[in-house]
Amino acid sequence: MSENEENEPSRRASLPEDILVRSVRLSDAEELTDLMNLPGYRAGTLRPPYQRVEEVRKNMENPSPGALNLVVTLDGKIVGNCGLHRLGGRRQHVASVGMGVHDDFTGRGFGRILLGAMVGAADDWLDVKRLELTVYTDNDAAIGLYEKFGFEREGLLRAFGFRSGEYVDAYTMARLRP
Repeated sequence: MSENEENEPSRRASLPEDILVRSVRLSDAEELTDLMNLPGYRAGTLRPPYQRVEEVRKNMENPSPGALNLVVTLDGKIVGNCGLHRLGGRRQHVASVGMGVHDDFTGRGFGRILLGAMVGAADDWLDVKRLELTVYTDNDAAIGLYEKFGFEREGLLRAFGFRSGEYVDAYTMARLRP
């Protein structure tokens, strides 16, 4: 086992029966819209408030080529989602990742489970060499999670997004497959 594997959270551990990671279904559109409209979830994204089910469903019906969209459920309820979007051309070895967890379920390991599944798919099935993401600089919990999976800060993006009436900075982070 390499040093990186020892420090990386387990991606292959079995989950309790009431927790499931699966691909997104069109029937999830309403529940995902509710998730995306939660104030805490939305604060970590670039999404505007008041997403409509029709907009979410339209995006689900037309995913980008090479996209992988997962959810984690607890007792059948979606508590988090994660998307991987493959880039093309001379960056076809790269994918961007975005994720979020339900406001009532943060800090309970669902982000770790979801990111572990996505990193496992990227490494073991999709031949993604570089995973990259952006995260607001004040999102300490997310930054800590990403660092546990080997993501490193590569740069500071000043005034990256507009949130709650002010501009906020973000880090660009990336993980190269070991």
